[in-house]
Amino acid sequence: MVNIYVKTEEEIAHMREAGQCAAFVLDTVRKAVVSGVSTWDLDQLAKKTMDSVGAISASYGYGEKSNPFPRYICISRNEEVVHGMGRKEVLVQSGDLVSLDVALYYHGFAGDNTVTIGVDSVGTKQKTLLKVTEQALYRGIDQAVEGNCVGDISWAIQSFAEQHHLGVVRELVGHGIGRNMHEEPQVPNVGRPHAGTRLKAGMTLAIEPMFTLGLPRLQTLKDGWTIVTADGKPSAHFEHTILITKKEPEILTMVKN
Repeated sequence: MVNIYVKTEEEIAHMREAGQCAAFVLDTVRKAVVSGVSTWDLDQLAKKTMDSVGAISASYGYGEKSNPFPRYICISRNEEVVHGMGRKEVLVQSGDLVSLDVALYYHGFAGDNTVTIGVDSVGTKQKTLLKVTEQALYRGIDQAVEGNCVGDISWAIQSFAEQHHLGVVRELVGHGIGRNMHEEPQVPNVGRPHAGTRLKAGMTLAIEPMFTLGLPRLQTLKDGWTIVTADGKPSAHFEHTILITKKEPEILTMVKN
C-alpha cells in the first residue's frame, strides 16, 4: 500500500514558503535567459539566488554517491527532456527551447517548479509545443481536488496532448512532495480516470507534464543524467507544486506580485 503523507496546517505553511522561494528563484533565472548567455551562468545565478534567500538546492549532490548531480538546477535544451546540466561552453541560441527546473529546500521543506522558454525566434511547431504543454499542466491541476484520483490528473494531461498529436513522456512522472523532494504518490502523465490513489485535502503534489514533437522514446547521455528524446525532436516541460484543499487546488509555486 502507498504511504500518503497528508500535511498538517503547520507543514502546509512551510510548504507555502518553500513554494514561493522556488518560484522566486525560477523567475529570477527565467528573466536572465537570453541569446548568448551560458547555461553555466544560469546555474550559478540560481545558486546565488538560493543563497540570498537561505534555500538549499535539492538537485546538487542528488543521486548515487558514484555520480551525484553536479549542478544547482536542471537546464535542458531542445531535445533534452530533463536533467540537463549547465555548462560554460553551452550558450543559449535564438530558437532554442530552454527548460529550467528549480527544486530546493527551504527550512526543511521542498518546492519544485519548471518552465520551458522559447528564446527569440521560435518556430510555429515549437510555439505550439510550449503552449499545449503549459495548458496541459493546468488541465491536470484542475483535476487535483479532494475525492478525485491521481488517474484523473494523468488522463487530463494525456488526453490533451493526444488531441494535439504530441508525444507524452511516460517514463518520467510527477510526485508527492514535502519534507522530501520525491514522496508518494507518483503522478504519471498517462493514466485512466478514477484510477490510482484517492486525493485528500492536505496532500501536496508536483505535477509536471513533459511532451515532445516526435516519439516519446528516451535515452540517457554518457553523463548518466541528461535524458533526451531518442529521435532528437524538441521537448517541453512545465511543473508546479500544488496543495489539495477542500475546494480548488492551491498552486504553491505561482509567482505572487
